[in-house]
Amino acid sequence: MSSDPLFVDKVRDVVAFYLDPPERAVVFCVDEKTQIQALHRQPPLLPLMPGTPARRSHDYQRHGTTSRFAALTWQIGEVVGSLRHRHRTQEFQAFLGRLDTTVPADLAVHNVLDHDATHQAPPVQRWLVKHPRFALHFTPTSASWLNLVERWFAELTTRKLQRSAHQSVKERESDIEAWIAAWNDRPRPYVWVKTADQILAALANYCKRISNSGH
Repeated sequence: MSSDPLFVDKVRDVVAFYLDPPERAVVFCVDEKTQIQALHRQPPLLPLMPGTPARRSHDYQRHGTTSRFAALTWQIGEVVGSLRHRHRTQEFQAFLGRLDTTVPADLAVHNVLDHDATHQAPPVQRWLVKHPRFALHFTPTSASWLNLVERWFAELTTRKLQRSAHQSVKERESDIEAWIAAWNDRPRPYVWVKTADQILAALANYCKRISNSGH
Protein backbone atom coordinates (compact mmCIF):
# COMPACT_ATOMS: atom_id res chain seq x y z
CA MET A 1 0.00 0.00 0.00
CA SER A 2 1.23 3.47 -0.84
CA SER A 3 1.77 5.94 1.99
CA ASP A 4 1.97 8.87 -0.41
CA PRO A 5 -0.02 11.79 1.09
CA LEU A 6 -1.07 12.79 -2.44
CA PHE A 7 -2.09 9.26 -3.41
CA VAL A 8 -5.68 10.12 -4.37
CA ASP A 9 -4.72 13.18 -6.42
CA LYS A 10 -2.01 11.27 -8.30
CA VAL A 11 -4.29 8.33 -9.05
CA ARG A 12 -6.90 10.68 -10.48
CA ASP A 13 -4.29 12.55 -12.53
CA VAL A 14 -2.72 9.45 -14.10
CA VAL A 15 -5.96 7.54 -14.72
CA ALA A 16 -7.46 10.62 -16.41
CA PHE A 17 -4.77 10.41 -19.09
CA TYR A 18 -5.53 6.74 -19.69
CA LEU A 19 -9.29 7.13 -19.96
CA ASP A 20 -9.54 10.58 -21.53
CA PRO A 21 -6.20 11.63 -23.07
CA PRO A 22 -5.93 15.27 -24.17
CA GLU A 23 -6.15 16.23 -27.81
CA ARG A 24 -3.02 17.25 -29.72
CA ALA A 25 -0.84 15.41 -27.24
CA VAL A 26 1.19 12.22 -26.87
CA VAL A 27 1.03 10.32 -23.57
CA PHE A 28 4.14 8.30 -22.70
CA CYS A 29 4.52 5.81 -19.84
CA VAL A 30 8.20 6.12 -18.95
CA ASP A 31 10.56 4.11 -16.78
CA GLU A 32 13.95 2.42 -16.70
CA LYS A 33 14.81 -1.24 -16.32
CA THR A 34 18.26 -1.25 -14.74
CA GLN A 35 20.91 -3.95 -14.33
CA ILE A 36 19.83 -6.09 -17.29
CA GLN A 37 22.40 -8.85 -17.17
CA ALA A 38 24.03 -10.53 -20.14
CA LEU A 39 24.01 -14.17 -19.02
CA HIS A 40 25.44 -17.14 -20.83
CA ARG A 41 24.02 -20.47 -19.70
CA GLN A 42 25.61 -23.88 -20.04
CA PRO A 43 23.89 -25.96 -21.31
CA PRO A 44 21.43 -23.90 -23.41
CA LEU A 45 17.69 -23.69 -22.76
CA LEU A 46 15.94 -27.02 -23.26
CA PRO A 47 12.77 -26.28 -25.27
CA LEU A 48 9.16 -26.97 -24.40
CA MET A 49 8.05 -30.51 -25.32
CA PRO A 50 4.76 -32.41 -24.99
CA GLY A 51 4.28 -33.07 -21.29
CA THR A 52 7.58 -31.38 -20.37
CA PRO A 53 8.06 -27.69 -19.48
CA ALA A 54 10.95 -25.65 -20.84
CA ARG A 55 14.05 -26.13 -18.69
CA ARG A 56 17.29 -24.30 -18.15
CA SER A 57 20.44 -24.85 -16.14
CA HIS A 58 21.09 -22.92 -12.93
CA ASP A 59 24.71 -22.45 -14.05
CA TYR A 60 25.55 -19.25 -15.90
CA GLN A 61 28.30 -16.73 -16.56
CA ARG A 62 27.78 -12.98 -16.21
CA HIS A 63 29.06 -10.77 -19.02
CA GLY A 64 28.09 -7.30 -17.79
CA THR A 65 24.91 -5.28 -17.45
CA THR A 66 22.99 -2.57 -19.27
CA SER A 67 19.99 -0.33 -18.53
CA ARG A 68 16.92 0.18 -20.69
CA PHE A 69 15.03 3.48 -20.87
CA ALA A 70 11.60 2.98 -22.38
CA ALA A 71 8.62 5.18 -23.20
CA LEU A 72 5.43 3.31 -24.07
CA THR A 73 3.20 5.36 -26.34
CA TRP A 74 -0.08 4.83 -24.54
CA GLN A 75 -2.33 5.53 -27.52
CA ILE A 76 -0.83 3.00 -29.94
CA GLY A 77 1.52 0.78 -27.92
CA GLU A 78 4.76 1.64 -29.71
CA VAL A 79 7.92 1.86 -27.63
CA VAL A 80 10.66 4.48 -27.85
CA GLY A 81 13.75 3.11 -26.16
CA SER A 82 17.37 3.73 -25.40
CA LEU A 83 20.04 1.41 -24.01
CA ARG A 84 22.56 2.97 -21.64
CA HIS A 85 25.37 1.52 -19.59
CA ARG A 86 24.56 3.83 -16.67
CA HIS A 87 21.38 5.14 -15.05
CA ARG A 88 21.92 8.77 -14.05
CA THR A 89 20.29 12.15 -14.44
CA GLN A 90 22.22 12.89 -17.64
CA GLU A 91 21.05 9.65 -19.24
CA PHE A 92 17.42 10.42 -18.37
CA GLN A 93 17.75 13.98 -19.67
CA ALA A 94 19.23 12.64 -22.92
CA PHE A 95 16.26 10.29 -23.20
CA LEU A 96 13.85 13.22 -22.83
CA GLY A 97 15.80 14.85 -25.66
CA ARG A 98 15.18 11.80 -27.80
CA LEU A 99 11.45 12.00 -27.12
CA ASP A 100 11.58 15.69 -28.06
CA THR A 101 13.00 14.86 -31.47
CA THR A 102 10.61 11.92 -31.94
CA VAL A 103 7.30 13.72 -31.29
CA PRO A 104 6.12 16.33 -33.84
CA ALA A 105 6.73 19.86 -32.59
CA ASP A 106 3.04 20.82 -32.59
CA LEU A 107 2.07 18.15 -30.01
CA ALA A 108 2.26 18.34 -26.23
CA VAL A 109 4.13 15.54 -24.45
CA HIS A 110 2.82 14.09 -21.16
CA ASN A 111 5.00 11.58 -19.33
CA VAL A 112 3.72 9.22 -16.63
CA LEU A 113 6.62 8.11 -14.43
CA ASP A 114 7.69 7.36 -10.87
CA HIS A 115 9.53 9.41 -8.25
CA ASP A 116 13.04 8.22 -9.06
CA ALA A 117 15.59 10.89 -8.10
CA THR A 118 16.82 11.11 -11.71
CA HIS A 119 13.34 12.25 -12.78
CA GLN A 120 13.31 15.24 -10.42
CA ALA A 121 16.94 16.42 -10.40
CA PRO A 122 17.66 20.14 -10.96
CA PRO A 123 19.14 19.59 -14.47
CA VAL A 124 15.89 17.89 -15.51
CA GLN A 125 13.84 20.73 -14.04
CA ARG A 126 15.89 23.26 -16.01
CA TRP A 127 15.42 21.19 -19.18
CA LEU A 128 11.65 21.17 -18.65
CA VAL A 129 11.58 24.97 -18.31
CA LYS A 130 13.23 25.21 -21.73
CA HIS A 131 10.78 22.66 -23.20
CA PRO A 132 7.35 23.81 -21.97
CA ARG A 133 5.41 21.30 -24.08
CA PHE A 134 6.71 18.55 -21.76
CA ALA A 135 4.89 17.72 -18.53
CA LEU A 136 5.68 15.04 -15.94
CA HIS A 137 2.91 13.22 -14.08
CA PHE A 138 4.16 11.19 -11.13
CA THR A 139 2.61 7.97 -9.91
CA PRO A 140 2.24 7.61 -6.12
CA THR A 141 5.12 6.03 -4.26
CA SER A 142 4.90 2.21 -4.18
CA ALA A 143 2.32 2.24 -6.97
CA SER A 144 4.21 1.06 -10.03
CA TRP A 145 1.03 -0.79 -11.13
CA LEU A 146 -0.26 2.61 -12.33
CA ASN A 147 2.49 2.87 -14.95
CA LEU A 148 1.61 0.79 -18.01
CA VAL A 149 5.23 0.56 -19.16
CA GLU A 150 5.76 -1.84 -16.24
CA ARG A 151 3.38 -4.24 -18.01
CA TRP A 152 5.53 -3.95 -21.12
CA PHE A 153 8.72 -4.54 -19.12
CA ALA A 154 7.11 -7.71 -17.77
CA GLU A 155 6.61 -8.95 -21.33
CA LEU A 156 10.19 -8.05 -22.23
CA THR A 157 11.38 -10.07 -19.23
CA THR A 158 9.24 -13.17 -19.67
CA ARG A 159 9.28 -13.36 -23.47
CA LYS A 160 12.88 -12.32 -24.14
CA LEU A 161 15.26 -11.80 -21.20
CA GLN A 162 14.45 -15.01 -19.32
CA ARG A 163 14.57 -17.14 -22.44
CA SER A 164 17.86 -16.08 -24.00
CA ALA A 165 21.61 -16.36 -23.42
CA HIS A 166 24.32 -13.89 -24.44
CA GLN A 167 28.08 -13.84 -24.24
CA SER A 168 28.42 -10.03 -24.19
CA VAL A 169 26.50 -6.87 -23.36
CA LYS A 170 26.62 -5.86 -27.03
CA GLU A 171 25.04 -9.17 -28.05
CA ARG A 172 22.28 -8.78 -25.47
CA GLU A 173 21.62 -5.17 -26.51
CA SER A 174 21.33 -6.16 -30.17
CA ASP A 175 18.91 -8.93 -29.25
CA ILE A 176 16.74 -6.53 -27.21
CA GLU A 177 16.72 -3.95 -30.01
CA ALA A 178 15.61 -6.60 -32.51
CA TRP A 179 12.81 -7.73 -30.17
CA ILE A 180 11.58 -4.15 -29.73
CA ALA A 181 11.69 -3.55 -33.48
CA ALA A 182 9.50 -6.63 -33.95
CA TRP A 183 7.15 -5.35 -31.22
CA ASN A 184 6.84 -1.95 -32.95
CA ASP A 185 6.02 -3.62 -36.25
CA ARG A 186 2.80 -4.86 -34.62
CA PRO A 187 2.32 -2.74 -31.47
CA ARG A 188 -0.39 -3.61 -28.99
CA PRO A 189 -1.73 -0.86 -26.73
CA TYR A 190 -2.76 -1.85 -23.23
CA VAL A 191 -6.38 -0.98 -22.47
CA TRP A 192 -7.09 0.66 -19.11
CA VAL A 193 -10.69 0.08 -17.98
CA LYS A 194 -10.97 1.11 -14.30
CA THR A 195 -11.88 4.66 -13.36
CA ALA A 196 -10.12 6.40 -10.49
CA ASP A 197 -13.28 6.14 -8.38
CA GLN A 198 -13.44 2.37 -8.95
CA ILE A 199 -9.78 1.95 -8.01
CA LEU A 200 -10.11 4.05 -4.85
CA ALA A 201 -13.31 2.24 -3.83
CA ALA A 202 -11.63 -1.17 -4.29
CA LEU A 203 -8.66 -0.06 -2.17
CA ALA A 204 -10.97 1.31 0.51
CA ASN A 205 -12.85 -2.02 0.65
CA TYR A 206 -9.56 -3.91 0.88
CA CYS A 207 -8.33 -1.73 3.73
CA LYS A 208 -11.63 -2.26 5.55
CA ARG A 209 -11.37 -6.04 5.13
CA ILE A 210 -7.83 -6.30 6.47
CA SER A 211 -8.50 -3.90 9.34
CA ASN A 212 -11.45 -6.09 10.43
CA SER A 213 -9.68 -9.42 9.94
CA GLY A 214 -8.61 -9.71 13.57
CA HIS A 215 -4.93 -10.19 12.69
